[in-house]
Amino acid sequence: MADAKIRLQKYLSECGVASRRKSEQLIEQGHVKVNGTRAKIGDKIDPKRDSVSVNGHKVIREKTLCYLMLHKPRGFITTMSDEMERKCVAELVRDYKKRVYPIGRLDRESEGLLLMTNDGDFANAMMHPKRHVSKTYRVTIRPDIAQEQLEQMASGMFLDGRMTSPADVRVIRREEGRIVLEIVLYEGRNRQIRRMCEALGLEVARLKRIAVGPVKLGMLAPGKWRELTPDEVHKLMRAAQMDFDA
Repeated sequence: MADAKIRLQKYLSECGVASRRKSEQLIEQGHVKVNGTRAKIGDKIDPKRDSVSVNGHKVIREKTLCYLMLHKPRGFITTMSDEMERKCVAELVRDYKKRVYPIGRLDRESEGLLLMTNDGDFANAMMHPKRHVSKTYRVTIRPDIAQEQLEQMASGMFLDGRMTSPADVRVIRREEGRIVLEIVLYEGRNRQIRRMCEALGLEVARLKRIAVGPVKLGMLAPGKWRELTPDEVHKLMRAAQMDFDA
């Protein structure tokens, strides 16, 4: 008989509590209990037999999978709760009928397209470094940028002791004292664009994600959300190769 148990963080992800990485953090911080006992990293559970709670609230597996896009404004952090009482993206989807969590993150001063879901497999595929799902950004920098700097960003730079993956970088608009770039990344390192610009001596005045894979933010207003269409979900799954090897 096959083992019916699965890793606790995978179960929490599948239930729409948080991504696997965030679920591991919740376990490490003591927020998760299994059958009334504090859980630890490495625990496995039987979804049909074991009772799991997070901060005293019983976890129930969602049967309906949900996929949203949110236009995250500046000033919000990409998390569902914050002990420092900072503004969270959870506030912006409070009126949605299901519990969802963000896929990846945009830092506090960045804005734009943020995907949210309760589908753990989908979230993991979107974030997996081997999937190379592209993310497109509109970046305003000051004061100017040289061709050599553009080529460095595009070909790769050393961050954390290793090279970044090649990126697509092009100038959209030149104005006095500032340049607007379009940057397409194929990996998702922490604050990657800001850190690349900092290494080149460039100031980032504005950073906005305008697309994830083939799905574009479009005219969605800041602070608003909408459900992805089935076609958009399918395109994202294909971009992450979920149809083939997920």
